[in-house]
Amino acid sequence: MGLYKKKKRHKNFMSSNVEKMKTLHKNLEFTATEQYKLIRTNLDFTLPENEKCPVIGVTSSMRGEGKSTTSINLSYVFAEKGSKVLLIDGDLRLPSVAKKLEIPSSPGLADLLRGKGAQISEFKSHLLENWFVLPSGDIPPNPSELLGSSRMENILNKLREIFDYIIIDLPPVNIVSDAVSISSLISGMIVVIREEYTEKKELDRCIRQLKLSNVKVLGCVINGAKSGTGTYSKYKNYYQTDPRGVRK
Repeated sequence: MGLYKKKKRHKNFMSSNVEKMKTLHKNLEFTATEQYKLIRTNLDFTLPENEKCPVIGVTSSMRGEGKSTTSINLSYVFAEKGSKVLLIDGDLRLPSVAKKLEIPSSPGLADLLRGKGAQISEFKSHLLENWFVLPSGDIPPNPSELLGSSRMENILNKLREIFDYIIIDLPPVNIVSDAVSISSLISGMIVVIREEYTEKKELDRCIRQLKLSNVKVLGCVINGAKSGTGTYSKYKNYYQTDPRGVRK
């Protein structure tokens, strides 16, 4: 995991050397820890400069690519730096954030979207003072409609007044339309790819869907990449480079 950049200009591509399937930055190997920090640093170059509380979506082309683990660890390292961060489990079909963190799954986002009240203090993590985790809540019958609703927009607008960063774990783009339905409400999307698992045609389809929905793709995180493999070369030419050297 690491966003490749040249001097102060970024390239929208993140690659991992090592990924241990442990959740939380403090439990990871040194290499993985440093790569999450590198992603954090380079996102600061990628995100709009003066935007108050960027909302970052994390998705993948299909399941099993590590998007939830990436969401958790990335939000953790932002909070560890001192920012006030909210992680939202926006996968309202097969949520996994609460399970990975061993916290109750309800109340959560779905409950807020259905008008059930909750105090943000309820979602404060015991691990870091400034890290908050909003689980999925009870699984609703209409996730896509809820994520793209005016109520979701209102909730995010209120949360933006409280936090420095919001990171949303979203379902895979090629499986359901949920990640696309929230596209107008987020600052940009990170796409997670798994070494020797993600099919290029699936990645092509995923990126195409995001672009058709006018989603800003912030970059791609490659999970499970072995050091010294040709994975970066395999995927880097997928992105078209503009005259400023920024990978899209």
